[in-house]
Amino acid sequence: MLKFLRRLLFTTIGAIVTALFIVLFFFLGILTVASLSSDTEVTVEDNSILVVDLNSVIKERVNEDPFTQLIGESPFGEAQLGLNQILKSLKKAATDDRIKGIVIESGTPQAGIATIDEIRNALKTVKDSGKFIYAFAPIYTQTGYYLSSVADKVYMPPQGMLEYKGLSSQRTFFKGSLEKLGVEMQIFKHGKFKSAVEPFMLDHMSKESKKQTSVYIGSIWDYMKEQISESRGISIETLNRLADNSSMFNDNQILLDNKLVDGLWYKDQLLDELKKITDTELNDDLASVSLSDYKSAKVKKKSKGFTKDKIAVIYAEGGIDDGSDDGINSEKLSKTIRKARRDSSIKAVVFRINSPGGSGMGSDVIWREVKLCQQVKPVIVSMGDYAASGGYYIACCADTIVASPVTLTGSIGVFGMIPNAEKLLTNKLGMTFDGVKTNTYADFPMINRAMRKDEKAMMQTSVEKFYKVFIGRCAEGRSTSSEAIDEIGQGRVWSGENATHINLVDVLGGIDTAIEIAKEKAGLEKYRIKELPEQKSPFEEIFSGMGAQAKAFAAQTFLGVNYEEIKLMNQIKEIQPIQARLPYSIEIR
Repeated sequence: MLKFLRRLLFTTIGAIVTALFIVLFFFLGILTVASLSSDTEVTVEDNSILVVDLNSVIKERVNEDPFTQLIGESPFGEAQLGLNQILKSLKKAATDDRIKGIVIESGTPQAGIATIDEIRNALKTVKDSGKFIYAFAPIYTQTGYYLSSVADKVYMPPQGMLEYKGLSSQRTFFKGSLEKLGVEMQIFKHGKFKSAVEPFMLDHMSKESKKQTSVYIGSIWDYMKEQISESRGISIETLNRLADNSSMFNDNQILLDNKLVDGLWYKDQLLDELKKITDTELNDDLASVSLSDYKSAKVKKKSKGFTKDKIAVIYAEGGIDDGSDDGINSEKLSKTIRKARRDSSIKAVVFRINSPGGSGMGSDVIWREVKLCQQVKPVIVSMGDYAASGGYYIACCADTIVASPVTLTGSIGVFGMIPNAEKLLTNKLGMTFDGVKTNTYADFPMINRAMRKDEKAMMQTSVEKFYKVFIGRCAEGRSTSSEAIDEIGQGRVWSGENATHINLVDVLGGIDTAIEIAKEKAGLEKYRIKELPEQKSPFEEIFSGMGAQAKAFAAQTFLGVNYEEIKLMNQIKEIQPIQARLPYSIEIR
């Protein structure tokens, strides 16, 4: 027994020492990478090709993470790219005489359609500057092809795959699962189109939900076809026919015959073609630079002199006060807007919103600061993939609202949900509850019993009250009546294109359009961009985020494909009772 304990002790000490050594090794690695990853200028050769690889998750902006650089895509997260940096690099490439052209290797980007469209428009600007753009990928998802279709030439290997089939939007419904568990969702809402609650009360889409979804995905699909038709010289009729025939499962010669691609080439054939158009010897390597490296490259430009005047770009991405680590914290965001308002060097604000909404109270807190800011300096909203429900609430008082034609917006409606888990807790788990209270509603709300009739009436009154406030805010911001907002509200989701016809959006465009409008309204000739909120340093980001990332990784490992659904259900306990948000998960693909 003594030998066993001694062996156990030595084994334990050995494991601890080994673990400490591994931690020390990674920490030293992080220090090394961090020192090497400071803003070292990248040398770009003349006649270079910019290689644009966007096969990653694309967020509004990301921090440079030396830990990810050290070990690649870590087991606690996934590689991410910042849209802000992508757009900056492409804008720089358009005027960089060293860049001869671009090769897009982005067949599988992971981003919303509005994000993809914004990058596509930036690539179009590079193309208009006289530089060539080629695209190559072994597999093109539909969004990957939409992005790549802007190129002069689109290539794929003979046995590659191209997804082109039209758009669909599918919902997941939890009603049946909740019934089996013995959980009833007690639901209150205003808005016949407010479908955020449907997954918890129905096992199918309502006719209102199907109607609104058909309208906005139809609008988005029409826009995508128009853009592909213009770039590729293919008629809309042909594009519809190809989508109906599900071209990804047919012979790839069909793609070539119908001009979706320009050639079924292997990579070496593409490289030979690039060498010809760049006058590079066949036995020499092409001069190239990756998008990730190019961000550190300097471009000589005429000095405009120093200016203290700034346009602040304030980012709001994710759910509002939904309990997630990467969403919008209303208090923190409000503080950021307040600082921008008080900063005399900031002459205008571009409020970049990519949010499906969330807490009604949190939305109102942010709205207040946006309104105060708008009273002293121009505030221009730029909408990303989503700016709906609470995301529209915080946008409505801006001087000008800019959206992509494929942004999802509107969803002006309110709902509340309180779960009743009495059957689960008592009938299935054998738990009972007892207690005392001093007043009528001292024990409200509780999840271990059904709500009484008077409690339900109180909840519905609260929802109706907030809806009235919501449409009032929108009416004031859009210089119209509450009745007019109610007509287009009721929780209905619109595309950005649709929204321009009903006074929810003023201008179609991206963040550069919003910045240009801010510049004009502030009367600026020279200005600097200041991005807010201030981001954490790489080390702060690593050590503050690894715990949450590790928990997410463990959940994904054990739950597999059910992870997203379980995560959504788990957020029920975190959210506030009154919500202004999109359906929990709108995925268009």
